[in-house]
Amino acid sequence: MSDQKFLSHNDVDRLISAIPDSVNGWRDRCMLLMCFTHGLRVSELCGLRLEDVDPAINFLHIDRLKNGFPVEHPIEFRERITLIKWLQQRPAYLRSESPWLFLSRNGNKISRQQLYRLIRSYGERAGLSRKVHPHMLRHACGYALANRGVDTRLIQDYLGHKNRQNTAVYTTGQL
Repeated sequence: MSDQKFLSHNDVDRLISAIPDSVNGWRDRCMLLMCFTHGLRVSELCGLRLEDVDPAINFLHIDRLKNGFPVEHPIEFRERITLIKWLQQRPAYLRSESPWLFLSRNGNKISRQQLYRLIRSYGERAGLSRKVHPHMLRHACGYALANRGVDTRLIQDYLGHKNRQNTAVYTTGQL
């Protein structure tokens, strides 16, 4: 087992590709893409509401936790397609009038525990060599941004950190 606490971009692609075409497939692809693309914490993802996303204008509102500040992120093309597919299927879920963006099959807000189980399961299906958990997608986001040469201050803003030392953890390969 590797001690690496982030996933490479290739690992993220393998993880998302491991999601079967099932009744929850678009929801799960959308959740994982959003976790990675926006560096979301589990609670931030689970707390997203329908009003936080507008695929027509391609922006996502994120209320950052841990004393972070709220941010607006652009929705990337691949993510937008997945989001639209999920929103088309969402009305078939119980309690689809709920304000939560991501619903469980019984119509409740998706739980932290369910997200952990799903990601661990998809990591196994993808054949990744370590146990995968949701926070690894946040690390992957920070690391991918740093790998593209994005300045630490911009990564700090993107991840909603108030303290730059917290960002440095996400931007080193030695997590």
